[in-house]
Amino acid sequence: MQLETQRLILREMVPGDFEALYKVLGDADIMRHYPYTFDEKRVRDWIDRNIERYEIFGFGLWAVVLKETGEMIGDCGLTMQNIGGKIKPEIGYHIRRDQQRKGYAKEAARACRDWAFENTPFNMIFSYMKYTNVGSCSTAAANGMRLLEEFEDEVNTITKVYGITREEWGQCR
Repeated sequence: MQLETQRLILREMVPGDFEALYKVLGDADIMRHYPYTFDEKRVRDWIDRNIERYEIFGFGLWAVVLKETGEMIGDCGLTMQNIGGKIKPEIGYHIRRDQQRKGYAKEAARACRDWAFENTPFNMIFSYMKYTNVGSCSTAAANGMRLLEEFEDEVNTITKVYGITREEWGQCR
Protein backbone atom coordinates (compact mmCIF):
# COMPACT_ATOMS: atom_id res chain seq x y z
CA MET A 1 0.00 0.00 0.00
CA GLN A 2 1.25 3.45 -0.86
CA LEU A 3 -0.38 6.87 -0.81
CA GLU A 4 1.01 9.94 -2.53
CA THR A 5 0.35 13.60 -1.89
CA GLN A 6 1.92 16.64 -3.47
CA ARG A 7 5.04 16.39 -1.29
CA LEU A 8 4.81 13.05 0.51
CA ILE A 9 4.71 9.31 0.08
CA LEU A 10 3.00 7.27 2.77
CA ARG A 11 4.07 3.63 2.69
CA GLU A 12 4.10 0.62 4.96
CA MET A 13 6.83 0.65 7.59
CA VAL A 14 9.64 -1.88 7.42
CA PRO A 15 12.23 -2.87 10.05
CA GLY A 16 14.80 -0.73 8.20
CA ASP A 17 12.84 2.38 9.23
CA PHE A 18 14.07 2.02 12.81
CA GLU A 19 16.70 4.80 12.82
CA ALA A 20 14.43 7.36 11.17
CA LEU A 21 11.48 6.52 13.42
CA TYR A 22 13.65 6.54 16.55
CA LYS A 23 14.53 10.19 15.75
CA VAL A 24 10.81 10.94 16.04
CA LEU A 25 9.46 8.69 18.78
CA GLY A 26 12.64 8.92 20.86
CA ASP A 27 12.51 12.73 20.94
CA ALA A 28 11.20 13.84 24.34
CA ASP A 29 10.03 17.18 22.95
CA ILE A 30 7.91 15.57 20.21
CA MET A 31 6.52 12.98 22.64
CA ARG A 32 5.74 15.43 25.47
CA HIS A 33 2.02 14.92 24.81
CA TYR A 34 2.39 11.13 24.84
CA PRO A 35 2.57 9.08 28.07
CA TYR A 36 6.27 8.32 27.45
CA THR A 37 9.23 8.80 25.13
CA PHE A 38 10.16 5.65 23.23
CA ASP A 39 13.32 3.67 23.85
CA GLU A 40 14.81 1.41 21.16
CA LYS A 41 12.68 -1.60 22.11
CA ARG A 42 9.46 0.41 22.00
CA VAL A 43 10.34 1.76 18.54
CA ARG A 44 11.03 -1.76 17.21
CA ASP A 45 7.78 -2.98 18.79
CA TRP A 46 5.95 0.00 17.20
CA ILE A 47 7.18 -1.02 13.76
CA ASP A 48 6.32 -4.69 14.36
CA ARG A 49 2.85 -3.77 15.64
CA ASN A 50 2.15 -1.71 12.53
CA ILE A 51 3.35 -4.49 10.23
CA GLU A 52 0.91 -6.78 12.05
CA ARG A 53 -1.88 -4.17 11.61
CA TYR A 54 -1.28 -4.12 7.84
CA GLU A 55 -1.76 -7.90 7.75
CA ILE A 56 -4.85 -7.93 9.99
CA PHE A 57 -6.68 -4.72 9.02
CA GLY A 58 -5.06 -3.63 5.76
CA PHE A 59 -4.01 -0.37 7.43
CA GLY A 60 -1.95 1.03 10.30
CA LEU A 61 0.46 3.87 10.81
CA TRP A 62 2.46 4.38 7.64
CA ALA A 63 5.93 5.84 7.13
CA VAL A 64 5.78 9.50 6.03
CA VAL A 65 8.48 10.04 3.41
CA LEU A 66 9.50 13.25 1.62
CA LYS A 67 9.09 12.74 -2.13
CA GLU A 68 11.95 15.09 -2.90
CA THR A 69 14.59 13.26 -0.83
CA GLY A 70 13.15 9.85 0.06
CA GLU A 71 13.74 10.65 3.73
CA MET A 72 11.34 9.24 6.33
CA ILE A 73 10.21 12.09 8.62
CA GLY A 74 7.52 10.44 10.71
CA ASP A 75 4.41 8.31 10.67
CA CYS A 76 0.73 8.84 10.00
CA GLY A 77 -2.14 6.50 9.48
CA LEU A 78 -5.29 4.85 10.65
CA THR A 79 -5.43 2.59 13.72
CA MET A 80 -8.15 1.19 15.92
CA GLN A 81 -7.92 2.94 19.30
CA ASN A 82 -9.73 2.86 22.62
CA ILE A 83 -11.25 6.32 22.82
CA GLY A 84 -13.37 6.87 25.90
CA GLY A 85 -13.97 3.14 26.34
CA LYS A 86 -14.95 2.39 22.72
CA ILE A 87 -12.76 1.08 19.90
CA LYS A 88 -12.81 3.64 17.08
CA PRO A 89 -10.84 4.30 13.86
CA GLU A 90 -8.31 7.03 14.60
CA ILE A 91 -5.89 9.03 12.48
CA GLY A 92 -2.63 9.62 14.33
CA TYR A 93 0.60 11.32 13.33
CA HIS A 94 4.12 12.07 14.54
CA ILE A 95 6.50 14.30 12.54
CA ARG A 96 10.19 14.82 13.25
CA ARG A 97 10.88 18.09 15.04
CA ASP A 98 12.90 19.76 12.25
CA GLN A 99 10.08 19.03 9.79
CA GLN A 100 7.21 20.35 11.90
CA ARG A 101 5.24 23.49 11.02
CA LYS A 102 5.58 22.81 7.31
CA GLY A 103 2.11 21.31 6.86
CA TYR A 104 3.32 17.70 6.53
CA ALA A 105 1.08 16.34 9.32
CA LYS A 106 -1.95 18.04 7.78
CA GLU A 107 -1.08 16.76 4.30
CA ALA A 108 -0.47 13.20 5.50
CA ALA A 109 -3.55 13.13 7.76
CA ARG A 110 -5.73 14.42 4.92
CA ALA A 111 -4.49 11.61 2.66
CA CYS A 112 -5.24 9.08 5.42
CA ARG A 113 -8.70 10.56 5.99
CA ASP A 114 -9.51 10.32 2.29
CA TRP A 115 -8.09 6.79 2.06
CA ALA A 116 -10.17 5.70 5.07
CA PHE A 117 -13.44 6.95 3.61
CA GLU A 118 -12.61 5.58 0.15
CA ASN A 119 -11.44 2.14 1.33
CA THR A 120 -13.19 1.26 4.59
CA PRO A 121 -16.81 1.07 5.72
CA PHE A 122 -16.24 3.51 8.61
CA ASN A 123 -18.85 6.27 8.75
CA MET A 124 -16.78 8.39 11.12
CA ILE A 125 -13.04 8.90 11.64
CA PHE A 126 -11.53 10.30 14.82
CA SER A 127 -8.35 11.89 16.15
CA TYR A 128 -7.72 12.21 19.85
CA MET A 129 -5.00 13.91 21.81
CA LYS A 130 -3.92 15.41 25.10
CA TYR A 131 -5.62 18.77 25.64
CA THR A 132 -2.26 20.57 25.58
CA ASN A 133 -1.37 19.28 22.11
CA VAL A 134 -2.33 22.41 20.18
CA GLY A 135 -0.55 21.25 17.00
CA SER A 136 -2.56 18.03 16.80
CA CYS A 137 -5.79 19.90 17.53
CA SER A 138 -4.99 22.30 14.69
CA THR A 139 -4.16 19.44 12.32
CA ALA A 140 -7.45 17.70 13.09
CA ALA A 141 -9.44 20.91 12.58
CA ALA A 142 -7.59 21.70 9.34
CA ASN A 143 -8.74 18.34 7.99
CA GLY A 144 -12.40 19.06 8.60
CA MET A 145 -12.69 17.42 11.99
CA ARG A 146 -14.67 19.11 14.71
CA LEU A 147 -14.25 18.88 18.46
CA LEU A 148 -16.71 16.25 19.66
CA GLU A 149 -15.88 15.86 23.32
CA GLU A 150 -13.40 16.31 26.10
CA PHE A 151 -13.07 13.89 28.99
CA GLU A 152 -10.80 13.33 31.93
CA ASP A 153 -8.56 10.30 31.94
CA GLU A 154 -5.49 8.96 33.70
CA VAL A 155 -3.21 9.14 30.65
CA ASN A 156 -3.83 12.63 29.25
CA THR A 157 -5.47 14.35 32.23
CA ILE A 158 -7.95 15.71 29.69
CA THR A 159 -8.40 14.13 26.27
CA LYS A 160 -9.86 16.01 23.31
CA VAL A 161 -11.67 13.99 20.65
CA TYR A 162 -12.15 15.31 17.13
CA GLY A 163 -14.11 13.60 14.37
CA ILE A 164 -15.51 13.84 10.89
CA THR A 165 -18.38 11.86 9.39
CA ARG A 166 -18.41 10.42 5.91
CA GLU A 167 -21.12 12.96 5.01
CA GLU A 168 -19.08 15.90 6.34
CA TRP A 169 -16.05 14.61 4.43
CA GLY A 170 -18.06 14.50 1.22
CA GLN A 171 -19.05 18.14 1.71
CA CYS A 172 -15.51 19.39 2.40
CA ARG A 173 -13.73 17.71 -0.51
